[in-house]
Amino acid sequence: MTDHLIAPHGGVLKELLVDDDRRGELKKASRDWASWDLTERQVCDLELLMSGGFSPLEGFLGRADYESVCEKMRLADGTIWPMPIVLDLPEEFASTLGDGASLALRDPEGTMLAVLHVEEKWTPDRSKEAQQVFATTDTTHPGVNYLLNRTNPVYVSGRLEGVEAPVHYDFRELRRTPAEVRAEFQRLGWRNVVAFQTRNPMHRAHFELTVRAATESGANLLINPSVGMTKPGDVDHYTRVRCYESLLAHYPRGTATLSLLPLAMRMGGPREAVWHAIIRKNHGCNNFIVGRDHAGPGNNAKGEPFYGPYEAQELLSSHTEELGVQMVPFQMMVYVEDEDTYYPVDQVPDGKRTLNISGTELRQRLARGAEIPSWFTFPEVAEELRREFPPRAQQGFTVFFTGLSGSGKSTIANALMVKLLEMGGRPVTMLDGDLVRKHLSSELGFSKEHRDINIRRIGWVASEITKNGGIALCAPIAPYDATRKDVRSGIESAGGFILVHVATSLELCEERDRKGLYAKARAGVVKEFTGISDPYETPEDAELTIDTADMTPDEAAQEIILYLEREGFIGESA
Repeated sequence: MTDHLIAPHGGVLKELLVDDDRRGELKKASRDWASWDLTERQVCDLELLMSGGFSPLEGFLGRADYESVCEKMRLADGTIWPMPIVLDLPEEFASTLGDGASLALRDPEGTMLAVLHVEEKWTPDRSKEAQQVFATTDTTHPGVNYLLNRTNPVYVSGRLEGVEAPVHYDFRELRRTPAEVRAEFQRLGWRNVVAFQTRNPMHRAHFELTVRAATESGANLLINPSVGMTKPGDVDHYTRVRCYESLLAHYPRGTATLSLLPLAMRMGGPREAVWHAIIRKNHGCNNFIVGRDHAGPGNNAKGEPFYGPYEAQELLSSHTEELGVQMVPFQMMVYVEDEDTYYPVDQVPDGKRTLNISGTELRQRLARGAEIPSWFTFPEVAEELRREFPPRAQQGFTVFFTGLSGSGKSTIANALMVKLLEMGGRPVTMLDGDLVRKHLSSELGFSKEHRDINIRRIGWVASEITKNGGIALCAPIAPYDATRKDVRSGIESAGGFILVHVATSLELCEERDRKGLYAKARAGVVKEFTGISDPYETPEDAELTIDTADMTPDEAAQEIILYLEREGFIGESA
């Protein structure tokens, strides 16, 4: 481990990469060790641990630090640190690791990135962690959902040795470690730097906000977007970075720079704001912009915001002296039409008309191919967004049917396929549940775990078809709401997703059962059968609900065609 202090601001960096000799020793010894292929989030966390971005951390948190961070927002020694950074493992795998075991941590390609010398293992109360860290257990919160539904049950800690940083093939010149960012500031003569965190494309309001923030704090600007895991459904980082690069030329020459941060965000609102400030301090910044609802995840299941609009500003403000980072608070910026300029929303002159375009409206304009005004975003940014998000009539999309066995999903899907093929313009692929099981999931059974795997495979194939401009028609039972939502999230980032609930009653499905499956399920011969011995979770987010009791397959398919036309997925411009 190396400690570096190479800039006027930032404190000591705890870099965990070992030297070449030790690297060779570890690689040779790792042949006899257990290995763990890191998840996407774990790779992000490990990279920032090894580079010093998470200083003062020197590895994944041990139990005492973890419990103190969750409860008090501090490490066990009292140092402020708001977010638990842990290595989570499956219970069965963790049980094979004895005290003192060395575990090779590898990327998805099998490259060893680090070695963990195991000292502690424990099973945390993740619901308690969610309440303490995120102030909620509502899984509508993406951080909570990840913690409760995707995090492994055992946490493992110990001495961490970094072998090599993850390899990134994209935007290499913009991927700088904290030490490299500090060195760049030193080269430029920047002693006063304000950082801007973002996970979205930057428009005129963001540009005006950052210019004002830099001017008011007498600082140069570091645009430091998160390009690790962000909120599901966000614009991909490739598109965003191209937008940032095009925006950079609009700042006064020599006053702004861009560096990418491989951060896996938790969308933790107030705590996340403090975390972000510490990370930017490690990058050599002494000022940090915090806007309205910083790193907020939106609304909860009741439609209410998880956090107050300025709760993040208030929490960070109470710790700025201790952190050594000055918060630069900003309210939302709005465009004043008469003056052709932007104002903070609380400083708009009386009687002046303001204009704004929400994220939802922007997506709708892109979907329709409508104009994006220059007062809202720079033309170069608009062009990048149009390239990545063409009008719906030029996008791929997935129609995902869900319903009980025998409800008529496959029949309707086949009728719809014929109608779409008759129209032409895009390739159409049918992903029927039975056919997928035969050709893609033949080794799977019908347990909940295996049914989830099967649906996720269907969703992945559909997302690839959609991404490449085709139409995917999926007709599995898909009984579980969480799995359907995950599939939706994966596909909506690539194109359109239309969930069709074929709501045919259980009684009618049993009457139609030519294979006798329902009778076998009621007799106990077929286990875990949806609707009989295993639940079907009725979707509340379906775009269309169809009951085949009073509708023919042709009529049902036509209902879907009409919906696709109304929403712009098909039509004269397709």
